[in-house]
This record gives sequence, structure tokens and C-alpha cells, in this order.
Amino acid sequence: MENIKQAIEDGKTVLGIEFGSTRIKAVLIDENNNPLASGSHDWENRLTDGIWTYTLDDIWTGLQDCYSDMTRDVKEKYGAEITSIGAIGFSAMMHGYMAFDKNGELLVPFRTWRNSITGKAAEELTELFNFNIPERWSIAHLYQAVLNGEKHVRDIKYLTTLAGYIHWKLTGRFVLGIGEASGMFPIDSGIKDYNKQMLDKFNAIDSVKKYPWSIYDILPKVLVAGDNAGNLSEEGAKLLDASGKLRSGIPLCPPEGDAGTGMAATNSITKRTGNVSAGTSVFAMVVLEKPLKNAYPEIDIVTTPVGDDVAMVHVNNCTSDINAWVGIFREFAEELGVDISTPKLYDTLYFKALEGDADCGGLLSYNYFSGENITGLSEGRPLFVRTPDSKFNLANMMRTHLYSSLGTLKLGMDILSEEDVKIDRMFGHGGLFKTKDVGQKFMAAAINTPVSLMETAGEGGAWGIALLASYMLTKSDGETLMDFLDSKVFAKGEVYSIKPDKADVDGFNVFAERYACGLPIEKAAVENMK
Repeated sequence: MENIKQAIEDGKTVLGIEFGSTRIKAVLIDENNNPLASGSHDWENRLTDGIWTYTLDDIWTGLQDCYSDMTRDVKEKYGAEITSIGAIGFSAMMHGYMAFDKNGELLVPFRTWRNSITGKAAEELTELFNFNIPERWSIAHLYQAVLNGEKHVRDIKYLTTLAGYIHWKLTGRFVLGIGEASGMFPIDSGIKDYNKQMLDKFNAIDSVKKYPWSIYDILPKVLVAGDNAGNLSEEGAKLLDASGKLRSGIPLCPPEGDAGTGMAATNSITKRTGNVSAGTSVFAMVVLEKPLKNAYPEIDIVTTPVGDDVAMVHVNNCTSDINAWVGIFREFAEELGVDISTPKLYDTLYFKALEGDADCGGLLSYNYFSGENITGLSEGRPLFVRTPDSKFNLANMMRTHLYSSLGTLKLGMDILSEEDVKIDRMFGHGGLFKTKDVGQKFMAAAINTPVSLMETAGEGGAWGIALLASYMLTKSDGETLMDFLDSKVFAKGEVYSIKPDKADVDGFNVFAERYACGLPIEKAAVENMK
């Protein structure tokens, strides 16, 4: 304890902070990359004038509260005060749109990844580039604003993401890590920078040419893992630590997105590896050996923090509907006067799902709280459907909800299988995997690949960005990020793997066919249930 206290007071620690959709989390790690303390701040996006957004005040008060919560944890555990840190890294949910004028003033409210308002722009750019541009990407938001004739577009001097904005204000450096940049504009992994051919094509669009800026000039500079991305300024230190105790001059690593930090936190940045994050939403990422033969609207191409191509299947809906059904069982238990803890309630229902038929007994559900790009739905209607002769029991019902949480993901992963993309290992993290074996077993069946869990992955993206900051701070000459993770972070890590069971794989395939065939039911519900 005394050694830890001394290391903290001497600034021999590294801090990672990640802005998730519902929580901002900070993780402080030691020189051996072990978590020492953490802090958090809960926040929610708001729907303002039809736009999902967070205000600038939300961002800065949330950051300060999260940092303060971490310092309280340090004080309580070690009796230490933080005045300096070895290195810091910031990450956030990817994509979205933050446009600023020449004075650094935000031109329109922050448009988060959650907004589905760029359909026409995404479609036109996908055709122009012959490269899938999802609606949530920053370039789609920019081009949609151009198509809409929005007045602010003429005044754009800087275009960035949430992670890039925070880093910029804390250091004065207008940069992005390559993984985060790959969610703004397509990356050429050969040169580790934006795709120049596509930049030129965008600049050549008639409706874009009338503006005084070039796309080359308004995007942040691209950096890769290990690069120094600037130092904490005096103003930045005050923005981060409202108490004024934190000194300036601390080096920062390139700001990254939650996809890149998830890769780092699960040691899945080498080719033929992947990771899947399953919580409110679910996304899977697989590091590619070679480019895909075709462009697919279901597959995003982003990069690792070192710039290697990654196929990403992003699904908006995962556990929200399961949580709602578990809530119904909580109400029932309370009516009976039964006091049951939340973990036990989830475990009971999840373990019951293991007793269900491999194909869910003919039951079907859709967990769509919101729309899904992969299945072409702009809105969602949670549904549960069965035929009169379906095997309707508790085990099958719970298994159906768990399968449904992965149903849309499987549609995207099947495309990668058809492209002959090889996956040696897939690491899982997120709430779906909290009950031992259940989510892991069903995920392995859905993607027909072994799924592994790491005990440290529970620290999530905040730990992942801390690792990237630690790599920047400590790397030796010629040491790659892969070397660093393998030898200095995960060499002794506990890994628990489950291989796909053939009966489960066959059963999930039957369910998936039923799921695909039933999509018109979900579409009809959206159209007719207003």
C-alpha cells in the first residue's frame, strides 16, 4: 500500500477516461498496467429538436465529476493526492458530428452516433466511394448538412468527434487516433491516413465545391498508437481537475474510439482475432487478413489503433428487451412477497434458458427498441411471436430472448463467413456475459467460433485507453502494440473459453432462418403500431 501511495504521489500512474453512451468512466493503472482506482459519472443523451445530443456543459461537468470520483477513490484506498500522472488517454463513443468555426465555437448541437438522419447522404457517399458509409459516420453527417443547405456549413473550420473535441480542448492539438478517425472518414491502411482518392471525390461534389473549405483541411490529423499526441495544457488541467491540484504538462496518447479501446482491452488487435461487446447495443469486430471482396451495408470497415483494417458489425439493439422482460419477473416476485437480488434474478432466468430447445421450440422475438440499419428498419417495436403449436415454456422463452439479442448480429457475421474471413478467437465483454457460460455459450453458437472472456476485460474501454497511454509512455524501440499487450499486459491473464456446441449451432441456424423470414412481421408492426 505504501509503495502504491508513493507511486501515485510521484505521478507514476496512467489514467484512461472513456465517454460511453450512459456512463463516463475513469481507470487509474499502475506501472504494471493493473487497475488501482476508478471513478464514474452517469449521463444520458437528450432528444432536442429531433436530435440526440449532449450539451457542452454535460460533457465538462461529467468529465470533472468522473475525475473527482476517481480521486476520491484514490484518497479512500491509499490516502494519496494526485498532482501528476505519467500519461493520460481519452476515448469516447465513435462517430457523430461536432462542427466548429474559426474561433472554436460549436456551430450546431453535438449530433451523436445515435441519430438516423443521414440516410440520403450515406447512400450517395457509399455509391460514390464504393465503400460502405454508415449513417452514423461523421462524413455522412457533414454531407447531409450540405444536402440540407444548413447555414452553418459555410463556417466550418474544424470537424471532429467527442473524443477528438475533449483532447483538443485539453491539449490544443487537433488530432485523432486512427481507429477513431476511421469512423469519421475511410482510412487507407497502407498509408495510415485518410483515403486520398475518396477525399478528392468528396471535394469534387458540386454541392461541396461551393464552400470555402476543403475536406483535407477540416478533418483532424491522424495519429497511430504510440504517437505522442500533445501535453495537458494549463487550461486543460483546470478543465479536467476542478480542484486545481493537477499539474499541466502530462503527455497524452491519441484519442481513440470505443471500438479501438475494446480491441486493446481484449488483446484482439492481431489479424484473425476479434472481440464482441454485448450490452445495450452489440458490435463485433474482426481484424482482417485481406480486404473484403465487396462493400456491404451491413459491414463497416474501421481500423485497429495501429491502422489495420477491421470488419465491424454494429447492431443498435441487444439487451434492452431482455432487461424489460426480467423487470416483469421482478414485479411478479414482488407481488408474491419474494425478495430476490438483481444478480440472482438474472442468473435464474439465464440458466433456465440453457434448458430450452436448441431452436427455441419454434418461438420468435424481435428486441428492437430502436431501428436497425442491417435489417432496414428506421424504428423498432419489441415483439414476441409464436404459433399455436410452438413449445411455449419459460426455458424456451428466455432462450428466445437471448437468441434474439444476437439475431441481427448473426446476419452480419454470416456475411463475413461467406467472405471466408477466418477468426481464430473472439473475445467477449459486456453485460450479456455476466452470467457464467450462458451469453458466452449462445454467442459461440451464433458465430460458430470459440468465445473467450478475460477477467480484466470487465474494466472495459477506460482500461483500454489507459493501456494505449501506457504503451505510448513506456514503449521501447521497435516494440509494437501487439508485443506490448502480449508481454506486458496479458501474459498472465486468465482466459476462459467456450467452444461452439454443434447442437446449439444447428439450433441457432434454424432460429436465424425463422428470424430472417419473420422480419416482415416487425416491419408491419413499425408501420401499423404508431
